[in-house]
Amino acid sequence: MSRITDIVDRITEQIDRGLLKPGDRLHSVRAGAQEHGVSKNTMAEAYDRLVSMGRLEAKQGSGYYVARAETPKRGPRGPHLAEAMDHVSLLREQLERQYSVRVGDGRPPPSWLERLEVGAHARLVRPAGGSSLDHGYGNPWGYAPLRERIALTLAERSIAAAPERILLTQGANHALDLVCRQLLEPGDTALVDTPGYYPLFGKLKLAKVTVAGVRRQPDGPDLEEFAAKIEALKPKIFFTQSLAHNPTGGSISIAVAHRLLQIAAQHNVTIVEDDPFADVLPASAPRLAALDQLERVIYIGTFSKTLSASLRVGYIAASPALAQTLCDLKMLTVVSTSDYVERLVFTLIAGGQYLRHLRRLKTRIETASADALAALERVGIAVPAAPAGGYYIWGSLPEGLEETALVRAAADRGIFLAPGSVFSTGKAAGRLSLRINIAYACDPRFLDFIAEQVAGIR
Repeated sequence: MSRITDIVDRITEQIDRGLLKPGDRLHSVRAGAQEHGVSKNTMAEAYDRLVSMGRLEAKQGSGYYVARAETPKRGPRGPHLAEAMDHVSLLREQLERQYSVRVGDGRPPPSWLERLEVGAHARLVRPAGGSSLDHGYGNPWGYAPLRERIALTLAERSIAAAPERILLTQGANHALDLVCRQLLEPGDTALVDTPGYYPLFGKLKLAKVTVAGVRRQPDGPDLEEFAAKIEALKPKIFFTQSLAHNPTGGSISIAVAHRLLQIAAQHNVTIVEDDPFADVLPASAPRLAALDQLERVIYIGTFSKTLSASLRVGYIAASPALAQTLCDLKMLTVVSTSDYVERLVFTLIAGGQYLRHLRRLKTRIETASADALAALERVGIAVPAAPAGGYYIWGSLPEGLEETALVRAAADRGIFLAPGSVFSTGKAAGRLSLRINIAYACDPRFLDFIAEQVAGIR
């Protein structure tokens, strides 16, 4: 998010909360720029945007004032937003962003990414050997220099993948969609982590694929359950996130990874390994693709979690034959991906900006994780597995709290929760759990709310 958008959001929130009232005069452009730490041009553009939104009025020679005309209010939240109890509603809230306290969000706050200044580098994007973009579709495989750079990055993770085995996609979700379309048919069975990545569950159900969960433990999938479900259900694919797992935050151990591959090979099961936090995790972390070298494993990566969710760039690394087939499918479904956006990502990597950004992001994650663990413990939330470098903590609440009532009460207070049932393939067993974003875990409004709820059952 740009600094302008950040300022607009702050002032809008102050107006909505009544801290700024109709007719109130705002700081001058100069004073506002000093307060927000931006240039006068940036501050002036933020004010102009608020005027165009109807939130401010500009009076020549006098300044900017909170608009006196009443801003049309949003209608009441429907049940899908008030409860956030299904896959689509949780995803919708993450995109529409109607709640002010975003503990259940899947992304980091804009402030974690703002210093990257993506827009400042957009003008540097140029085709090789040319002075301007040709506005064509681009190569269906994706921008070649970026694929070459990804191949080098994968080599650092001990995954041998030449550029011709790497297909660029519109983020990890597009990559998962291509794999589902190509390898699964209606009536097939696929195994997934449970709790696991809920948008994947929706994709599989949309494709009329039977979804079966394999219980996720702190050190990876439950191997006994994995083997038993393979024997009973004869699945084609197992989808998993080995490292910094969404939503539990834990990572697979090398022993579990090794045995998992042995079981999959014995039963001819393909494994799809999603690795969205790879760029902020150690290159030496145990990855199934590194142990398997892409013989049975399809590896998916993305820049959305660590660079920007707006830059929809991901990739698939697979065997040469499968990579070619997936490229053909990509052409049939979306023709190609954005050559411009892929060049922009490459520019940020090649220029060193992305590396510097990752260093800052790792520090933020480490600090926020430690602070979150301490804060959650104080209000009675247990954490079965310490976060392993991603954005999430899987928190268990004391017995006696009921999920639907908790989520509804939180929504009434403007708090967005991600309840455990959304991440489960079946009826969630055991204590009530939440996926908690480390960046928002210490918000006092959330902590006070949880403390009140826990006190109420005691």
